[in-house]
Amino acid sequence: MTSVVLGELDDLLEEVKGGGLFNAVVIAANAKSFVTGAEIAEVAAVAGLRAREFAERGQSTCHRVAAFPLPVVAAIRGYCLGGGLDLALACHGRVATYEASFGYPGAALGLLTGWGGTGRLPDLLGKTTAMEMFLTADRIPATQAMTMGLIDELASSRDLISTAAQRAQALRGVPMARNTVGR
Repeated sequence: MTSVVLGELDDLLEEVKGGGLFNAVVIAANAKSFVTGAEIAEVAAVAGLRAREFAERGQSTCHRVAAFPLPVVAAIRGYCLGGGLDLALACHGRVATYEASFGYPGAALGLLTGWGGTGRLPDLLGKTTAMEMFLTADRIPATQAMTMGLIDELASSRDLISTAAQRAQALRGVPMARNTVGR
């Protein structure tokens, strides 16, 4: 997830919001992974104020997703890690394939996620479970993520997008700003 991709996501959300043609949003990526986090090369290349700007850009995008007036559901296949998990947590719902895995691998590099996951994950799973995820860098398989309440639904890879769209439609009429407190 580069700053360019964050900007593109912001632009697309603005188009959807202003267009009046849509009643929900599904965020998905490629067949290999949802989002594996911030682009490490970009993170390593920034320092000082530029690093702060990059972190604030990711926070802003995740906050925009969380506060979006239409339901936003993450359709997750493959890896959902670091900043990618922050983005998924900002969504109003999460549907994953059975092969998906979740985590915060930055701990192994001495990094803590910075796009809002440190507030949203404890709200969703409780402080103890969240701290364990933040500090161990362990990968959590989709079935365990479902049991924990990290995701809302499991789907086959073939049915992922349609299941996520159905979940988004089911969320219509539910207040969308519920996961933005304190972010």
